[in-house]
Amino acid sequence: MIPIVCLCFCQTGGLFPTGSHEYEVFRFALAQHQDVPKLVPQVDMVDTGSSFAMTYAFCSQFSKGVYAIMGLYDRRTVNMLMSFCGSLHVCFVTPSFPVQTNNQFVLQLRPQLQEPLMALLEHFYWIKFVYMYSSDSGLSVLQRILDTAAEHSWQVTSVNLDTLTEAAFIKLLTDLDYKKDFQIIIDCELERLNSILNLIAAQRRNLKNYHYILANLGFMDLNMTEFQKLGPNVTGFQLMNRSDPAVEKINQDWLDFDSKDLKLARRKLKYTGALTYDGVSVMATAFQNLRRQRIDISRRGNAGECLANPPAPWGQGIDIQRALQQVRLEGLTGWVQFDERGHRTNYTLNVMELTHVGPRKIGYWNERRGYVNTAVYKPVVEEFHGLQNRTYVVTTILEAPYMMLRKNHEQFEGNERYEGYCAELAAEIAKHVGFVYRLELVGDGKYGARDSETKLWNGMVGELVYGKADVAVAPLTITLVREQVIDFTKPFMSLGISIMIKKPTKSKPGVFSFLDPLAYEIWMCIVFAYIGVSVVLFLVSLSMDAWYSQNQNQNQNQQKDKETPEYTNDFGIFNSLWFSLGAFMQQGCDISPRSLSGRIVGGVWWFFTLIIISSYTANLAAFLTVERMVSPIESAEDLAKQTEIAYGTLDGGSTKEFFRRSKIAVFEKMWSYMRSADPTVFVKNTNEGVIRVRKSKGKYAYLLESSMNEYIEQRKPCDTMKVGGNLDSKGYGVATPKGSPLRIPVNLAVLKLNEQAVLDKLKNKWWYDKGECGHKDSGRKDKTSALSLSNVAGVFYILIGGLGLAMLVALVEFCYKSRIESRRMKVSPINKRSVGLWKVFKNLMRLDFIESLVCVSWSRLITRKATRGVKKHKKVQTYKL
Repeated sequence: MIPIVCLCFCQTGGLFPTGSHEYEVFRFALAQHQDVPKLVPQVDMVDTGSSFAMTYAFCSQFSKGVYAIMGLYDRRTVNMLMSFCGSLHVCFVTPSFPVQTNNQFVLQLRPQLQEPLMALLEHFYWIKFVYMYSSDSGLSVLQRILDTAAEHSWQVTSVNLDTLTEAAFIKLLTDLDYKKDFQIIIDCELERLNSILNLIAAQRRNLKNYHYILANLGFMDLNMTEFQKLGPNVTGFQLMNRSDPAVEKINQDWLDFDSKDLKLARRKLKYTGALTYDGVSVMATAFQNLRRQRIDISRRGNAGECLANPPAPWGQGIDIQRALQQVRLEGLTGWVQFDERGHRTNYTLNVMELTHVGPRKIGYWNERRGYVNTAVYKPVVEEFHGLQNRTYVVTTILEAPYMMLRKNHEQFEGNERYEGYCAELAAEIAKHVGFVYRLELVGDGKYGARDSETKLWNGMVGELVYGKADVAVAPLTITLVREQVIDFTKPFMSLGISIMIKKPTKSKPGVFSFLDPLAYEIWMCIVFAYIGVSVVLFLVSLSMDAWYSQNQNQNQNQQKDKETPEYTNDFGIFNSLWFSLGAFMQQGCDISPRSLSGRIVGGVWWFFTLIIISSYTANLAAFLTVERMVSPIESAEDLAKQTEIAYGTLDGGSTKEFFRRSKIAVFEKMWSYMRSADPTVFVKNTNEGVIRVRKSKGKYAYLLESSMNEYIEQRKPCDTMKVGGNLDSKGYGVATPKGSPLRIPVNLAVLKLNEQAVLDKLKNKWWYDKGECGHKDSGRKDKTSALSLSNVAGVFYILIGGLGLAMLVALVEFCYKSRIESRRMKVSPINKRSVGLWKVFKNLMRLDFIESLVCVSWSRLITRKATRGVKKHKKVQTYKL
C-alpha cells in the first residue's frame, strides 16, 4: 500500500510508499522547514502498481485543492500520472527513476544516468560487456547503449533481471565465466542491487577478473562487505557528497530525529531520501517566492473535475510550475536546477571505486566537462601480516635469459621448473618481503598492450588489470600507458631500444688492398696531379734557360765561328713524365731542371709527394694487417634512409608503442615503413625475430631492448651483433595491480637488491658468465696478424704485368726499327729481320747470354751516337755488329 501525502498550504499533496525510507525523510524534511507557514501534510494510502488505485488517489488529492503532488511512481502507472498532470496542470515532484518525457509539469529530482555511464564506458574502453537491468529504470539506458553500440560496433549482451529466477541467474554467472565476459553493468534499484551482489558473492570465490559498473546513484549506500572480500574491480556513482559539512549536519539531524509516527529503527540517509529532502526544499522555496510576489493561487475544486471530459485544467497551475522550475538551491544532492522539460540539469556525480579498504572517489562527471579522472594512488601503509597463509600468483613470460625452462623440467614441480634472471629475482623478492608465490606463464605469451579494436589489455598487463595475477616479474618495460593501469616498482634494469643485425663476414685484405689506405678519389687526384705537373714542367722548360749547347761537350779546340752550335732541351714530354714519376717514387732521375721555374715546379712536386707517401705509408700497415667487419648499417638513420634491409619490432610490446607514438622525424619514417611493410616486419616473439635475422642473410634488422640484444650476441652460433647506440632510455620494473598492498614492500625489496649489488651479479651470471662467444668485448676488438701472401699479392701482379708489358713494347719497338732500317737499305723487311735475328742467334751461340746482351747494348749505343753525329750533314751512317 502507498500513502498519499498532501502539503496543505491552501492544499498541496504527494505520493510515498507506506513506511518507506522516502516517507520518513519526507516527514523529517517537513519538520526541518517549519519556517514555511501552513505546510501541513495529508496522507492517503495507495498501491502504486494499480492504475485504478493511483487514479482514485490522484483525483482525491486534486479534488481537495492541492497545488502540487510529491511522491513515487511505478513503471505501470507512470504514464497515467503524467497524463493527469499534463491535462490538469498539476505539478508532480518525484525522486523516482527519471523517464524520457517533455511534460513540463513533472519535475524529476533524480539525475539521468545515460551520459555519465557513456563517459565511463569510453574512459575504460569498454566495447564488449554485459548490461543487466531492471525494467523499471533500465530501459531508457538500454536504448542509449544500443544506439551507441550500433555506431561504434560494440558487442553488448543485455539481460533483463526481472525475467530471471535465482537458479537462472546462477546459471548466467556460470555462462559468463565460460565466455570470459568479465565486464558487467548492473542497473537496478538499491534493494535489488544489494541482493544481486550478495548472490554473486555466495556463488563465487574469486572475482579478480571481473570489472563491475553499478548504474546507481548510491554507491556508498550499498552493503558490499562480503562482495569486497572477493577482490572485484567495482566502479559506481555517488550523488550525495557525504563529506560535505552541510550534508553531515542534516544526516546527524536525521539520526537524531524522533517521531511517534516513525517506529522504524534509525537508518543512515540514503540518496533517495536526500532527493526527497531536496524536493521538499524546492517546494518550500517555491511557495515562499509566490508569497513574496503576492501571486494569488487560491482555488476550489471537486473530484468531478479530475475525470471531466474534457478535463478542466487549473488556471494557476502554470504559475506553480514556473515557480517550482525557477528554484535554484544547493541541496543534499548538490546543485538543484531544472530545465524547461523538468529534468535535472547542471548536476555533478562523483565516480567511486571499491578498494580493499573501502569506497573511494576516483573522479567526477558534469555536463560541462564530462568525466574527469582525479584518482591519486597514494601509498597505503599496511601491516603485511599473514602473507605466508596465501600463495600469490606471479605472472611471467618465457624469455631467455630472464625466464627459461630447465632442461629436465619434467622432473621438477612448481617454481623449480624455471630458471633465469627473473626466476632468481622473484625468489630474492619473496625472501625479502616474506610471502609465498607461484610462477605462472602468461596465457597469450605477450607482455601487455591495449588492443586498438577491443580496447582491452592483453598479456601480463591484462592479467594484472583483470585480477588474474598479483605480481609480474618479467622484462616488462615501464611506460606511461601501463603506469596508468598498473603500478611499477623502481627499475631493476636500465636499457634502451637497440638494433640487431646479422654479423657480417670479416673482410680480408684483397689482392689490391694496398690501395685501400687512400680513397679512390685521392688516387684519381694523384694521377691527374702527376700528368698536370709533367705538362707544366714541359711547358716551363721551353724557356731559353732550359736549353744548353751540345758544343760545350765537344772539342773545345774547334773554332766557334766555323761551327753552328745546337741547343738541346732534356725535358721533353716523355722526360718530364719520367722525372715526375721518379720523384713520386722517391728514386730520383739523372736529369734535373735548370730554369728557376722548373725548379719551383720540381720543389712543389717533391713536397707534395713527401706528404702523400708519408700518409700512405702510415696507413698501409693497418690496412694490410687488420681484418675488419664491414657493417651495412651503423645507426637508426642508416636504416631509415635505405630500403634494401627490412626492419621490425615485436608485435604488441613497448618497442612498437615507442615508434607508434614517437614524434621524431626519423622514428616516424621508420614507423611508417614498418606499418605498411608487406610481408609484415613484426614478429610474435623475440625468438622469432632472432631467427629471422639469422636466416635473412643480412636483409632484416630486429629492433629490441639492448639487454636482450647483448644476451643473444653471446649465444651460439654467435652470428648476431648490436650496432649503434640505444634509441631511447627506459627500464624494466616489477608490476603489481593498482593499489595492491604488495607494491611498497616489493619496491623496497628491489631497491635493497640494487644497493647490495645483487642485481648486477645476476646480470653478469646470466649474460656473460654463461656466455658462449667469449668475453663481451672480445668480438669488438680488431686483431692484428702477420702479413700473408694475399696481403701483397697485388704488388707481385703489378711487377709481373710490368715485365710482360716491357717485353711486349720491346717486341713492337724491334719490329718498328727493323722496318725503318730495311727501308733505308732497300732490303725486304722479312729478309732483313731474318738476317738480324740470325746474327743475334749466332752471337748468342758464340758468347754467353750476359756477353751477348752487353755487346748488343754497346752496338746500339755506338749506332745512336754515330747517328747524332752525322745528322748535321744530312747523312745516315750504319754501323754493323
